[in-house]
Amino acid sequence: MKKKISMTSQIVIAVVIGILVGILVPSMAQHLKIVGDLFLRLMQMAIPVLILGQIIQAVASIESKELTNLGGRTIFVFGCSSLLAATWGILMAVVFNAGSGTDLSNVQETAIEAQEISFSETFLGFIPTNIFASLSSGTIVQIIVFALFFGIALNKFMSKHPESGLAQIIVDFNEVILMIIRYVMIIAPLGIFALIASTISNLGPEIILSLLSYLGVYGLATLLFLGLWITFITLYVGVNPLRLIKNMKNMTIMALATTSSAITLPTAMEETQNKLGVSDRITNLVLPLGMSLNSNGSAMHMAITVMTISQMYQIDFSISQMIYVAIAATVISLANAVVPGAGLVSLAIIVPQMGLPIESIAIFAGVEWFVGMLRTILNVNSDVYSAIVVAKSVNEIDYDVFNGKKVIG
Repeated sequence: MKKKISMTSQIVIAVVIGILVGILVPSMAQHLKIVGDLFLRLMQMAIPVLILGQIIQAVASIESKELTNLGGRTIFVFGCSSLLAATWGILMAVVFNAGSGTDLSNVQETAIEAQEISFSETFLGFIPTNIFASLSSGTIVQIIVFALFFGIALNKFMSKHPESGLAQIIVDFNEVILMIIRYVMIIAPLGIFALIASTISNLGPEIILSLLSYLGVYGLATLLFLGLWITFITLYVGVNPLRLIKNMKNMTIMALATTSSAITLPTAMEETQNKLGVSDRITNLVLPLGMSLNSNGSAMHMAITVMTISQMYQIDFSISQMIYVAIAATVISLANAVVPGAGLVSLAIIVPQMGLPIESIAIFAGVEWFVGMLRTILNVNSDVYSAIVVAKSVNEIDYDVFNGKKVIG
């Protein structure tokens, strides 16, 4: 039987060929831009309804009783950690100037200017005046706010009318939208090839060095943020940090190897209960919920990439704009969908929101596999850290299990 080439491998091959064509046959590569633009438009086509449906489904699927005490604690920890991850990504990008060495300010036919956003406009801008207008214009943050309200209302409605099939209709609708995304991602290698080839022909091979700089800053940001998490767990929970790392070894390796939070989830749940001593009740609530509502890695990825792109285009964001990026990255991370090339989909959501050219995301396709490893390990480990924090707040950690004095399973 012929072995099917994975989507990741196809994209890597497309990137390599695109770089070669861009360098060796620049005249040909410039004519490929329309193919790349077509792919980007197709990917953007379903994004607003994808986000709307995914968040409604995630919030509506939480049991009503879990939306109160325990659920409230969990969601609070998720929100704080993802916001801090996004803020940390911005800080690292600014300190290390992740987009240094590349000047794309003259690439666009018209100059790109960051719009000034005041604090009041920033927060008022999160609330839609007309959800259909928000869907039409693709204002993602407003769509997410509406989806959260809709999901909470639907959750309450389904608790009173369990016989209603409304929730299942939304689940089915989301599956159809995900199928559209999957269909579009079939041509992702072709689209990425065209975008990379046209980008290299315009910018030259020097852009590759900037990608290495970006990847180094992102890797350092991830490592340091994991260190901050471990330090907090050590102080708050009162455990040995080296044992914490050791007890999470298998799930960490699984996350790195598979770059998939979904595939890593069973291993993470097993180690959280049997090695970290977190109760079954907390584990079974926090970790599956974290798959949809807690994505520290994705929030940091979007924030640091947006800042890198802005630096490449020589755009200086104000403090209020950086705050907007952090909040936008946090709320958009709620809408992560398990589809091939999820990182590119996430960037296609947030990059246009900041007034940056969407074609810039093609530059980062070449390092998507490495970024995926970093993004996944932070997503998975932060879910587990969150479970430990929630468990500690309700005294549901068995320290004998954590310290290896008692064996479960």
